[in-house]
Amino acid sequence: MARRIALLLLSLPLLVASLAGQRVEVEEFTLDNGMKFLLLPREGDPNVAAGWISKFGSVNERPGVTGVAHLFEHMMFKGTRTIGSKDIERDLAIIEELDALRAEIESERAGLLEKQRRGLIDDPDDPANRSAEHNALLARFEKLIEEQHELLVKDEFSQIYTTNGGSGMNAGTSNDYTIYFINVPSNKLELWFWMESDRLADPVFREFYAERDVVREERRLRTDSTPTGKLDEQFESMFWQSSPYGWPVIGWPSDLNAITRAEAMEYFDLYYAPNNLVAALVGDFELDEVKTLARRYFGRLERGDRPPGAVRTREVEQQAEQRLIGKAETRPQASIRFHTVPDAHVDEPALIVLSALLNGRTGRLYKSLVLEQKVAVQAYAGVDGRKYDGSFMLGGVAAPGSTPEKVESALLAEIDLLGREPVGERELQKVKNQQLAGDFRKLESKFGLMVQLLTYEALGDWANINAFSDRIQAVTPEDVQRVATQYFTETNRTVALYYTKEGVGPPGRMPQGGPRPPQGGPR
Repeated sequence: MARRIALLLLSLPLLVASLAGQRVEVEEFTLDNGMKFLLLPREGDPNVAAGWISKFGSVNERPGVTGVAHLFEHMMFKGTRTIGSKDIERDLAIIEELDALRAEIESERAGLLEKQRRGLIDDPDDPANRSAEHNALLARFEKLIEEQHELLVKDEFSQIYTTNGGSGMNAGTSNDYTIYFINVPSNKLELWFWMESDRLADPVFREFYAERDVVREERRLRTDSTPTGKLDEQFESMFWQSSPYGWPVIGWPSDLNAITRAEAMEYFDLYYAPNNLVAALVGDFELDEVKTLARRYFGRLERGDRPPGAVRTREVEQQAEQRLIGKAETRPQASIRFHTVPDAHVDEPALIVLSALLNGRTGRLYKSLVLEQKVAVQAYAGVDGRKYDGSFMLGGVAAPGSTPEKVESALLAEIDLLGREPVGERELQKVKNQQLAGDFRKLESKFGLMVQLLTYEALGDWANINAFSDRIQAVTPEDVQRVATQYFTETNRTVALYYTKEGVGPPGRMPQGGPRPPQGGPR
């Protein structure tokens, strides 16, 4: 065993050098309308991981229309003028009638909201408070919804892909972007170009108001009905004082009740214009053929009248520690969050290495809080580098007989130690090697690589995927000590302590608020 270990240690520098030398070679080209393509041919399995990304996330919204980026994710599967309807002309006419009726309904509801503001009614959504005209409008609205439902070809968009060998079709919305992806057979690649360009060139946004209800139900299941969902949401909005990262990706309930299709289309025209989109393909294809298909299909998209600007409102410097104390149907736990740096910032690698030193069964938090002090049954740390700002979170679930305060104190002691004493070279190299091996594995999957290319590009530059591992390997003990001292200060932290509601047998679970995967793509 000793000989094996010695041989492993001798070969480790060669292994690290070999992995560090891995580079992703991407063919990049841009259409005249501004849409960028990242192409990576890989011979072998006749399959292509294909996707595209809009640089539009919840951070680009404003008060009153929060949740619209996530709503787009739903609407983009509802079909086009070509797909999804038995009678497109009647379908479009119904959509216009629904929009007009919705405006009248919202006018009636505005009167109820005014009465609520003045204390004349308690609930503006209580049917008992509605006028006869309000009820008549709602009845006409529902009748049109039913008529439209009869015209729909349910899930036709996804069925076309499925019957042609497509798999894994899905989408996702984050704070900074919205991504759409699928795996398609190589001989069906032209179908992907037609389908995806068609839903961008000719969206209908049918069932818009019904889909708002679907999103509200999703919010209820993900946030309102989970043990700590509402507390986690409050913690998030308290942490971000001025930044638009403070509102939830899924949106606030009042906004989901009121967003109109016209408002949504304004955002679509700006953020889903080709000059704000990037596509990536990884798999078995010919470069020249793909470029021809890209020009033929995506080239018909019209460039936006004006380029989307950067987010203007940034987070202000925190002046004092913030604390949230709550009770939920969960085990006692503590979360601590610090403001740090955006994705690709020069300090991000040191923070990622620092989180790796703390995380895992062999990390400092588990060893100290769980095994030695026995104040926690779970402990974690994580970096969340977003496009415009970033944070670092650590936390733990209290052991029986322990308290959130004990967990908090133990967590702070560990990060204080990192600021006072340089980490040893052996411990540091171990986490670097683990990170490097993980990065290498992510390059093996066509699908995973496609997603990474898109998310890296959405946050800045896809080429950072090649620089990332080198930046991690360059982190020194002094770098770790410096960032721990610089960012983990009392005035820069926000703390959440959760206690168990009386009479509740809580599940052993980690807070929903963290740690989340970094927004800069899979790490």
